[in-house]
Amino acid sequence: MNDNDDLPPADAAAALRLIEDQRAATVRRIAPDPRLAYWPWGVAWLVGFGLIFLRYSPDGRVLVRLPDWLPLTVLLVLLGAAAAVEVVAGARAHGRVTGDSARRGAWYGWSWFLGFLTLFVALARVSGHLPHDQAQLLWSASAVGLTGVLYMAGGAVWLDRDLFLLGAWITLTSLASTLAGPGWHALLVAVAGGGGMLVAGLLAHLRWRRRR
Repeated sequence: MNDNDDLPPADAAAALRLIEDQRAATVRRIAPDPRLAYWPWGVAWLVGFGLIFLRYSPDGRVLVRLPDWLPLTVLLVLLGAAAAVEVVAGARAHGRVTGDSARRGAWYGWSWFLGFLTLFVALARVSGHLPHDQAQLLWSASAVGLTGVLYMAGGAVWLDRDLFLLGAWITLTSLASTLAGPGWHALLVAVAGGGGMLVAGLLAHLRWRRRR
């Protein structure tokens, strides 16, 4: 063993490089696989909104005769499972992280909770006065649109270009699908929204593997 390995760096530049290398190694070690953040949500949107499209197609058509309660129930169950996967993965990866990073993540999480709570309370007050297809469009378009905006906000907070771009894609998907109208909205959100999350997760995973 060479005793010189235990000596401190000879100059400030070398010390800074050592600190940066150690910081980067720590980030790689604690960063979870991005697929855990993207794929469960992508599957939930693809399957859940896909079933809604099959049951409630444009112009009142029914492509597959499913029980009325099944598509929404499947969507909610899959969304709950996706949230549980992300929470567990995040807790394992960042449970020992403190300081500004932990506080920023906690505040961002509360933004999601309070944002959707406020949205759903407001929608519950007005959706009963609308026809079923318009009420369904209002609920899904509002939730998908808020998801896209919060993704963009997260990308801005952490300077994560990929997260910001995904949020912009979801927001534009929500806008286009809302203009397309009931039935088409579910199809576009399932394919473009859910599929976009799956692609984003795959690309992020490949970059994550290269960094490791």
